[in-house]
This record gives sequence, structure tokens and C-alpha cells, in this order.
Amino acid sequence: MNLDEFTAQIKSSSDEELFDISRKHVLHGTPHVFAGRDDDYYDFRKRISHKFKIPFHEVYIMGSAKLGFSPHKGTLFDLDSDIDVAIISGCLFEEIMMRIAGFQRQYRKARRAIQERELRMYHEFLEYVALGWIRPDKLPVSFKMEALKNDWFEFFTSISYGKSEVGNYKVSAGVFKSYEHLEEYIVGGFRDIKSIKTVRTENDPSD
Repeated sequence: MNLDEFTAQIKSSSDEELFDISRKHVLHGTPHVFAGRDDDYYDFRKRISHKFKIPFHEVYIMGSAKLGFSPHKGTLFDLDSDIDVAIISGCLFEEIMMRIAGFQRQYRKARRAIQERELRMYHEFLEYVALGWIRPDKLPVSFKMEALKNDWFEFFTSISYGKSEVGNYKVSAGVFKSYEHLEEYIVGGFRDIKSIKTVRTENDPSD
């Protein structure tokens, strides 16, 4: 299925059918970036699962690296694309949150200085957390270096740009608290695509 066909299917599907699309095309099967390389895909997932001590089946590849295109951006997967990894682990989610709790306590007591731009990033990070999704890249830089440098950013740098089975791409990741949170995130994106089409149709009957 190509980009146009996939987008058309999303726009013509009911909400229940969007969950089927998510399960069939996003959560199931070998990603586009690993086409014909099932063993490499397993080894890549195992590498990540071993690092964070989680089952390998809790590691997913999302976005254009999975589908071969991005229905949100309307672009194809290419050499400039990132590899977006989704990790489903309630335990890892809580472990990271425990580290962040220390930062939050210091911030509340005004013992830690934080720039306005970083404060905005931190608030955005907390919005993702409320949706059951940890985005370490949204943490303030000062805190990111202290709490997650060794356990997160250095690791994903170490498997990026030709240093792992996935190839010469940047690898980034987020942690979802549960499978349901990940699925709702995916389907929420599909709903956004449908709503954009609806607005255009209402404004331009010829569309």
C-alpha cells in the first residue's frame, strides 16, 4: 500500500476501523526499513530490550521507517528520515518518572535555575506524560544531562548512523506507559488526518 492509498483508507474509515489499520499496518509486521531483513529487525529490538531489561516484543518502530512513508507529513521514507522507536513498558516509564521527581522537587523549592525556554520544554514534556508517553528529548537540557545522559541519549546515539542493524539513520525513542496509550496515540494521529480532510471539504465542496 502506498502513501495515497493509505491516506485514502484512513479518511474513509470509521473510528473502529482506524484501530484495525493501526494494528495491521503500524503495530504488526516487519518495518519498511527492515524489509527482507527479519533477523536484523529481531537483533535490533533485542539490543534495545537488553539495554532496558524489557521483553523484545515491547519494542516497536513507528513512523515512516515502519510504513515507508509518513501520512502526517505526506512524505516518503528516505536517507534523511529518523528511526522512531516506541518502547512499551510501565516499569521503565515509572523508573524514568522517579528520576524526574527529584528535579521537580528541586524546581518547586527554587533551588534549581531553569531558563524560560527550558521551562516551556518541561511543560511540554509534562503534557506528553499526561498522555502516557515519555519524551526525554523534551526535558530541559540541564536535567537531561544529569539524569538520562548515560541511560538514554548516549545509548541511542550508539545505535545511530551505521552503528547498529538499522543502518545509517538517527535513532530516537519514547516510552509509552501501556500498549493502550501507544495505540491511542497512533489512532489519534489518524483522527487528525481525517479532521483536516473534513475541514477542507467543508470549505471547498469541489475538494
